[in-house]
Amino acid sequence: MERLESLRAVKDLQRHYAQYEQYSLWGDMAALFAKDARVEWGDEKIDGRDAISDWLNEGGDLAPGALNTEFIDEPLVNLSVDGDSAKGRWMSLAFKGDGQGRAWFEGGLYENDYVREDGVWKIAVMRYYPQYEGDYAEGWKNVGGEDIPIIPYHFTIDETGVPIPEPEGDAPESDASLDSLEQRIAAMNDEDDVRNLQNAYGYYVDRKMWDDVVDLFAEDSAVEIAGAGVFKGPEGVREAMELMGPAGLGHGELNEHPLFDTLVRVVPDGNEAETRGIELAMLGDADEDAASWKISVYRNRFVKEGGIWKFKEMRLYPMMKADYDEGWGSGEGVEHRFPAFLSPNPGTGSPVDVADFMVVAKDDLTGTVDQSDSGEETAQAPEDRLVDLRRRLKRSEAYDAVVNVSAAYGYYLDDFQWTKLSSIFAEDGNKQSPFAGFYLGQDRIMGAANAMWGPPREMRPAVSFHWRTQPVIHVSHDGRSANLRTRLFQPRTSKDPDAPSRFYMGGLHGGMYPNDQLVLENGVWRFWSLTIDEHYFAMPNWEDGWSGAEEPEAEAEPYRSPLLDKYPPDILLTELGERQEGFRGGTGETVDWPGILPMWFHYRNPVSGRTPEHYWPDCVPCEKLSEARLTEHGYEMPPTGPEIDGVELR
Repeated sequence: MERLESLRAVKDLQRHYAQYEQYSLWGDMAALFAKDARVEWGDEKIDGRDAISDWLNEGGDLAPGALNTEFIDEPLVNLSVDGDSAKGRWMSLAFKGDGQGRAWFEGGLYENDYVREDGVWKIAVMRYYPQYEGDYAEGWKNVGGEDIPIIPYHFTIDETGVPIPEPEGDAPESDASLDSLEQRIAAMNDEDDVRNLQNAYGYYVDRKMWDDVVDLFAEDSAVEIAGAGVFKGPEGVREAMELMGPAGLGHGELNEHPLFDTLVRVVPDGNEAETRGIELAMLGDADEDAASWKISVYRNRFVKEGGIWKFKEMRLYPMMKADYDEGWGSGEGVEHRFPAFLSPNPGTGSPVDVADFMVVAKDDLTGTVDQSDSGEETAQAPEDRLVDLRRRLKRSEAYDAVVNVSAAYGYYLDDFQWTKLSSIFAEDGNKQSPFAGFYLGQDRIMGAANAMWGPPREMRPAVSFHWRTQPVIHVSHDGRSANLRTRLFQPRTSKDPDAPSRFYMGGLHGGMYPNDQLVLENGVWRFWSLTIDEHYFAMPNWEDGWSGAEEPEAEAEPYRSPLLDKYPPDILLTELGERQEGFRGGTGETVDWPGILPMWFHYRNPVSGRTPEHYWPDCVPCEKLSEARLTEHGYEMPPTGPEIDGVELR
């Protein structure tokens, strides 16, 4: 239990770093480093916490109109055998502005070391590898106009699916009681549920599924949107959502709201929780040639009623609003609102110094939470309680393992590491290759990748990064299988983004991994099935952004993936009927952005159990090939919805 708490503390340490950076809180950022820490920032090296503090302070105060938001996500974190150190890999994309006319981007990758110093987790070594950058007007490209190298991994293939290794030696003595174990493990289970709820909300907003959004809120809830007011009760929640327009997306409409750097705090032994994170909004209407950006900080409150977590308060504070054509360089539309942090600085245990800011969201919008309603309690003998606690701990361990393997897929795919990528699949697993079909088994998965993209290479002139963020993870009752949904947040970069190509190799593109499954195989978590639905939006060029997309001319012949001839799939997308309708290489008429593709869900509404219009709870090829089901191989089907009337929806 303590080792899993440590793993999560390391992730939260990095999330605090990103949240402090938004406000140039250099002192609080420096406090997250160990005394003898080191920063390796490209070719620059800074040794010792004092020197790191000086280096950070060179950034100066956050000037009026300046923007300093860095999204740091896609965690792949491994704890050491002794539990006193850890290593983590993260993606990074920073939106910068000086408020005086300049706006720019910086993108790269972190490979960090962490250490427990005097009982507190700190950053021991921060290694940042810059990969792409550029001023807003021209967009980004590879740093220095050079090829991008592969960054060494801190993890082996098997370590991706084992974030917490088996300890060596005897377990240390502990004065923990069964009651205290129950409280701490319950907090981790609750954290998983609250994180799922927060992330599921984001997907409903993307599609303007207002009925589902309202379902997520308690009756006595409230929504505050800075500049728009406070909205109370279910009717108020609906009114707040409809500030973004009526339900449903029209042709050419984009309403993407990816979430990053989310911190979750569960009130100990209670029915209350909070989240705080950063939201990037990409908005617009390609039919109207309209597009805009927004960056906001959210600070939300949750309540557990009848054993089900619900939103009680949602508070959204925009920091930047900018028309796509103009950007944010002038500082107009940039506001330094400061929603209160969830906790003291984890490096010092002291409150964050916010004297230079007006802090908002310090007081609750709604009443106190009834701490007596913790769901149905059952009397168990001590030995039975211990068995159940081990099972529940296993489910939270599974949550973090799934996040790790999911991230490893993105990192290996970015680097064309086909042997490694295929090896993080189960022996009988399956994977979709875009626009072609599904391949069964590790050898076939690797063969398809090699046939489509060729062998690995040490240097790449262009990279399509695969951030797999905002996970919604449902773990089986026994903790041995899981369903996973993640967003494809895809920055692309190249030495020459405008070089002739079928795809524009710059800017942002988006899709969804809606029906992934993972299993615990021989002690290691691996993919059972992976599906990609794309692209929900794309940028034909930087100048026009996502609103520059025009309705494509009808194709004389449907798109045909080269894989169909080079290395035919085991299951064609054209064999999957309605599930692949509209997707390139699938069935029916192809829908390309600015057309609106269907969005599929593996789960029902996490509060009401409402079934979405496009619902697919099992792996995508399972209906065609029943032996592809994980239940045919001794695994449980994970739940697909809340527990209603004592029954977990499956």
